[in-house]
Amino acid sequence: MAAALVALAACASDPHQYAQPTQSSKAVPSEYQAREDDGNEIAAVNPKYLVERNRRQMVPYHGPEAVGSIVIDPYARFLYYITAPGKAERYGVAVGREGKGFAGDATIQRKQQYPSWRPTQNMIKEDPDLYGPLKNGLPGGLDNPLGARALYLYKNGRDTYYRIHGTMDPSSIGRATSAGCIRLFNQDIIDLFQKVPKGTEVKVRTREESLDMEGPVVQLHSGYVVSAYNQVAINADEEAWKAGKIQDPAKVEQEQHQASVQMAEQVGSSGENAQSTVDCGYSGTGTCVGSN
Repeated sequence: MAAALVALAACASDPHQYAQPTQSSKAVPSEYQAREDDGNEIAAVNPKYLVERNRRQMVPYHGPEAVGSIVIDPYARFLYYITAPGKAERYGVAVGREGKGFAGDATIQRKQQYPSWRPTQNMIKEDPDLYGPLKNGLPGGLDNPLGARALYLYKNGRDTYYRIHGTMDPSSIGRATSAGCIRLFNQDIIDLFQKVPKGTEVKVRTREESLDMEGPVVQLHSGYVVSAYNQVAINADEEAWKAGKIQDPAKVEQEQHQASVQMAEQVGSSGENAQSTVDCGYSGTGTCVGSN
């Protein structure tokens, strides 16, 4: 089900062919190997998605934020967990349009393992063929757009509707998506979830702050971003595009959408969708939303 339901997360499709590994591989770093989690079998991450910017790694950090806090840069597509003065653990993230809809300071006030998901009325209105059959939502699990974990951000005691969560589509990490907040590989959100308690402070950078801390970036035809000064990567991507080695993202997305509509109809008619008190979909303005 997961491969056909990728578009339910409203993700931009992978310009390359989707390939979901089903077992661990020696080519996969230990932190991204297959694992059992609360009765769920999380597949190993395909090595081709583990580009350098996507891999969890310790890096120097020179920002002003306190140790123990999280910093999200939706433009460079990084999440930092500050571990010590001058040091941080960096995670690659996928960013939906809602991932750029909030900036500033917030606090993690709720944590949820395998959160359920439901489309909002606005999503159903915009794409009734896809979301109408799923109006009652999907239960938590690996076939769910929110993946294995979700962290809920609040500001001044009020829900920001901004989420940090896992994914059902590991190919999206490092890329822009058409909807959603900030998503990580399931292995990474599980790792982060274990490290950060409720009350953790989170800073989401503005575009200006991103430019100041990370420098300018450009998006490649492959969907990833690189430093605007990385001419080697930019040239290689352009050559691959001209040679037809990178698929047209618009065409792939259209094909994926058609397959997802068919699967949504099957899921809706079979009764697999089920509403829950911890549903998390996207609000009428497009942002992630979850009930208390």
